[in-house]
This record gives sequence, structure tokens and C-alpha cells, in this order.
Amino acid sequence: MIDLNGKRILITGGAGFIGSNLALWIQERYPQAHIVVFDRFRDGGKLDNGMPVSLGHFKNLRDFRGIVVTGDIRFQEDLAKLEGYNFDYIFHQAALSDTTVGDQKLTMETNVEAFKALLDLADRDKAVMVYASSASVYGKLPPPHRVGKEAPTNIYGFSKLMMDQVAMEEAKRRQIPIVGLRYFNVYGPREYYKGKTASMVLQFALQLLRGEPARLFEGSHRIWRDFVYVDDVVQANIKAAASGKSGVYNVATGVPRTFQEIVDILKSLLNIQRQDQYIPNPYTKQYQFFTQADIEQTRKELGFEPRYTLEEGIKAMLPYIEEVFQEEVA
Repeated sequence: MIDLNGKRILITGGAGFIGSNLALWIQERYPQAHIVVFDRFRDGGKLDNGMPVSLGHFKNLRDFRGIVVTGDIRFQEDLAKLEGYNFDYIFHQAALSDTTVGDQKLTMETNVEAFKALLDLADRDKAVMVYASSASVYGKLPPPHRVGKEAPTNIYGFSKLMMDQVAMEEAKRRQIPIVGLRYFNVYGPREYYKGKTASMVLQFALQLLRGEPARLFEGSHRIWRDFVYVDDVVQANIKAAASGKSGVYNVATGVPRTFQEIVDILKSLLNIQRQDQYIPNPYTKQYQFFTQADIEQTRKELGFEPRYTLEEGIKAMLPYIEEVFQEEVA
């Protein structure tokens, strides 16, 4: 591990799910680190699918003691607010991340064009750049999913693949490490404000706590996902920053589990005995029925080793689930 005490660290999208977990993890373990969170925050703006333009929320940062800068990564005048900080590390988590958004221009501007501007910032400061890519680049390809074979089926996955291509091209000519992390199905604390795009772990848990049956697609015992706990994602970011390498890596457990297993684990932990409700899947044509990451390269080159099984991750998340239910739902 690297010592981040005394280092200047930028986290874009730092009021979002993964960004806020990363900011608070660093703050707790490296109290002398100088952390700057850059986030648009939500302002009432809506996407073409009705979801908020920004998923950043101040409540994710209530324990944060660093500097917060408000801005949109698409706009140079907002990025200009970051001049003078001379960052050592940039963790770029900001994105338009909803896979159901149809606005291709906005998605490309937010995810690809803004990334190029942030690479300029990293190059100026000679900062290590670690950025969020996505397993969406693999589309409906059969598992195991490996870097180098991609087939995105939506604009979000395409934009992330373009980010990866930009990153690897820029790594050849810039004297800085640039690392892309392809997150699979991440779950954990501070995801409530993602709304409909929050993990099914949280969505199923809130259904159960409201006294409702868990609503699953028919055949959920045969729908597999590579679920990864957010603390493991944070670990991957830190190891990527310490590696000194440039590359693109999968971040997951490599162990696929089913949605039915999530519900069964939750009902056991919450001591709830209730019949589940099964509904038809309206997305069968574009739906991913099986995702599984090949993480061998991530293990070898970054020293990444997932620590949480699905059972352990859900158990660790339970206090947050109950807190959110009492504060936001009940």
C-alpha cells in the first residue's frame, strides 16, 4: 500500500456512491491526506429517462472533512476551479452511469470528452490517474469476461470502452500512469441516492423491510452476476494508484451468484419468512443473464484480492440498510 498522508488527492464524483466511499476510506486511514471532492450534486435536472442528471448527494459526505468543489466535469470553467491544487492522485469516479439513458451526445460528452480534459489536468500535475470503467463494455458476451474482448450494447458501455481506448492511447505519450477499473455489480453503503440504479441488494432489502415480498424476475435462480462489495472496489482503486502501471483491469470477485441468492441471504439475516413474488422480465432481448469477470490479470498486476463473499458483504452492509430504511423510507 502507498502512504497517502500529505498527498493531494482529487476525487471526481466524490458525492456519489463509490466516490464517497473512497473519500471517507482515505480520510480514515490517512488523516494527513488533502482530499478534494469535485461533484455536480443534484440540482433538479432530469435525464431523458426521468432520473436525476447527477446522483451526488450531500448526505454521502456528512462525515467528510476535506474540501468540496461544486462543478460539472463537462465545463472548462468548472474544472478551472481545480487550478493551483497540484494533485498527486486523481480518482475519476464521475460519470453519466445510467445504462437506460438514450441521450448519446450527453453520455459521450460526460464520459469521454470530459475524461480527456481531466487527463490534461493529470498530465499538468504529473498525477496518477485511476478512473472508473465498467463491465458494461462486455455487453451480452458469454463469460468469463476478459479485457480485450468487448461488445457493448448501450451507449454507456460504448462510452466506457471509448474511455479505455483514449486512456491507453494517452498512456503511450503522457508520462503518467493511467489505470482503468472495470467495475462489475457493485453494492454497499451510500448507494441509496442512486435511486432506481441502486443495487438489487439494497432494493430487495428495502422491499422486505417495508413488509413487501421481494420482487424478482422469473428464473432469477438462473440469472448470474459478479457482485462485488464497495470496500473491495476501494481496495482496487488504492492498489491501482500504487501500482505505477497503466492498463485496464476487471474489478469483481470472479464468483457469480444469483439474484435469488441475494434474497435468500437477506431474508436469513433479517429473519424474515415471506414468499417471493416473480414477475416477467421485460428486458430479455438486451438483458445480461450471466456476468463473470476474469480477474487473474488484476490479481497479478495490481495485487488485488477480493475480501468479501456475497454473504459477508451483505452482512457488512446491513447496518447501512437499516439506517437508510429508518431515515429515508419508514
